[in-house]
Amino acid sequence: MKLVIIGAHLHREDIEPIASALPAGDLWLSGVEVADDQPLGDRDLLLRVAKTRAALLDRATFVAIRYGFTGDVSKVSPYLATWRQLLEEHRNHVEMTLKIAAPAPRPRPDRRSFTNGADYLRALHASNAEVSPQFRQTVEARIPCIERRWIPRDNASVEMAALVERAEVPAVFEAGAALERDFPDLPFLLSGPWPLEVFADAHQ
Repeated sequence: MKLVIIGAHLHREDIEPIASALPAGDLWLSGVEVADDQPLGDRDLLLRVAKTRAALLDRATFVAIRYGFTGDVSKVSPYLATWRQLLEEHRNHVEMTLKIAAPAPRPRPDRRSFTNGADYLRALHASNAEVSPQFRQTVEARIPCIERRWIPRDNASVEMAALVERAEVPAVFEAGAALERDFPDLPFLLSGPWPLEVFADAHQ
């Protein structure tokens, strides 16, 4: 058997009996046991992990670990101190995500048109999608959050990640419904709550 790791938690009781608990320094890793020969891309396994992840978040906030990690604790050792600090600071917080489709995707630069990598990267960055200032200002005014980050994903979409008090999650969805009424021609998806991921500063 192997353990597909889901996240890092402050306390063992935040995990069991929903999932298996693996000690990692003074934190605990949650995981789902699977057979050694089961592919990690198996649809039933993905659904099982997603369901377990949601149940764990209902119990307590945790730091999400990228899917596919199978339990070598030494690989996460450099991040444990940072994760503990984040979990202590954001015990009652969750992430919400707003993904916005650009009205018209910008053309991507052709790598062959550039003589050096720096110019190409600048052009690539310039091709990232943007949202209208009016929509952005309205989002920032209406969605209650502790912190937000705007993330240009590609030439066709922009994402805002918001760190939110658990008690404010219903208010975030209410704000999303109002945005949908006021901007009916702008496709977006508001989702969550999610564990700490964008706001977990350590790279995984």
